[in-house]
Amino acid sequence: MQLYKLSNIKEKKEALKTLGVHGGGVQILSDKMELMLFFIKDLRTPAVNILKQDALSIGADLAVPSGVILCEREHYDCILMGTKKHIKILSRKELSQDFGLKAVAKELKRFLAIKKRERKIMGVINANDDSFFEGSRFKSSDAIAQIEQMIDEGADIIDIGAVSSRPNADEVSPIEELKRIRDICDTISNQKLYQKAIFSIDSYTPSVVEYALKSGFGIINDITGAEDEAIVNLAREYGAKLVIMHKQGTPKSMQNNPRYDDIVVDLNNFFEQRIDRCEELGLDREDIILDVGIGFGKTLQHNLTLIKNLSHFQKFGCEILMGASRKSMIDAISPSTPQQRLAGTLAIHLKSIEHGANIIRCHDVYEHKQAIAVVEAMEK
Repeated sequence: MQLYKLSNIKEKKEALKTLGVHGGGVQILSDKMELMLFFIKDLRTPAVNILKQDALSIGADLAVPSGVILCEREHYDCILMGTKKHIKILSRKELSQDFGLKAVAKELKRFLAIKKRERKIMGVINANDDSFFEGSRFKSSDAIAQIEQMIDEGADIIDIGAVSSRPNADEVSPIEELKRIRDICDTISNQKLYQKAIFSIDSYTPSVVEYALKSGFGIINDITGAEDEAIVNLAREYGAKLVIMHKQGTPKSMQNNPRYDDIVVDLNNFFEQRIDRCEELGLDREDIILDVGIGFGKTLQHNLTLIKNLSHFQKFGCEILMGASRKSMIDAISPSTPQQRLAGTLAIHLKSIEHGANIIRCHDVYEHKQAIAVVEAMEK
């Protein structure tokens, strides 16, 4: 007899089928193999005590502060832990309870409905001369050559912008923005490059966005997070997907002492409101992509907290984009220039994939394609 400890198995159902587990047992056992953890903030004290007992009764548990049993405070934070099977049972059980537990049950159900998504690489092209990373700046003719190279290297999406959104970046007029990107859009349209990859327009200027959509682009990458109804309407009209990115402030001011009460909760509320608004305007949730906006009005600790808790935002049922390519948060951890940050970029992006991101926006397509392929091979 030999025994060895298993690491986390990503493809649980496949592992069970390979073992020879039959039929319905695959689903039952795979639910028991997945541990789920939830932080519950400001839950009413009676609800904490009820949830603790209900969790213990089925083999799960709830970590609570001392003093809960004596009801010393009206609300407490707690951590719920259990297998996927436990969470399924609790999500049904708590629907019949009061004190806010119905809301807890509904939230748990949202996480149980999360589905696995195809991983995609989004290459970055900047048609301007002031992007923070010099290696991403391209003029019209050079941009097309770089686009074709990125497609050959395995990019699924090409994100093209003509205005820098780096901290302290200057504003650019819509006329100048369109002038910078028009030739690239025309070439993509004329050469039908949109048949080889999906093209994304990194802009929140309606006239520029519409020109790109008419040229065959399929994604709008909006750093204002669907602030302008005109952008949402364009996405709906042209059948394009819309990236809703969170930022605090403007590029001129966003890094001036950014603050949040609780960054995960604050971004949760932001996305909830913006998604509801987009749906009211007729955009389908499946056509919405979420981006937590690394470096857009966030400190290093804010960025790290979002990356570690990225899986939370899967509950919205949208694709999740992560774009930390060569950003200054890497320099804050390990002093470096943008040219020296590829290793740090790969570390952040691979961890983001582990926590739920399925679209990775990067400057280095080949290196990301290879890194993700190696990770996927180890997961099987």
